[in-house]
Amino acid sequence: MSEQPEHRRIDRSGRLQHRIETDADSVQRDLVRLVLTIVELLRQLMERQALRRVDQGTLGDDQVEELGLALMKLEEAMTELRDRFGFSPDDLNLDLGPLGPLLPRDR
Repeated sequence: MSEQPEHRRIDRSGRLQHRIETDADSVQRDLVRLVLTIVELLRQLMERQALRRVDQGTLGDDQVEELGLALMKLEEAMTELRDRFGFSPDDLNLDLGPLGPLLPRDR
């Protein structure tokens, strides 16, 4: 009979007890990963909205130029932050189980 791992023991009532084992370094890294994931999600949503507005022709040429530059700078900043903390783009894509990944994989 195999022994249960320390963090997944079953108590006398038969319920599975979850225990989070963590340290300060992993908590900080996971928090940075979560924040970068949310920022990446918002960046992608803003990019899609901007493309939709450009396609609809509701923006002037100067606005399209400014928007394009702003989105490029934001993407560069995200790349720099990912590199700084050692994350790949896939590291920021959360698996939502039956719903699939949070971010599209074909980017």
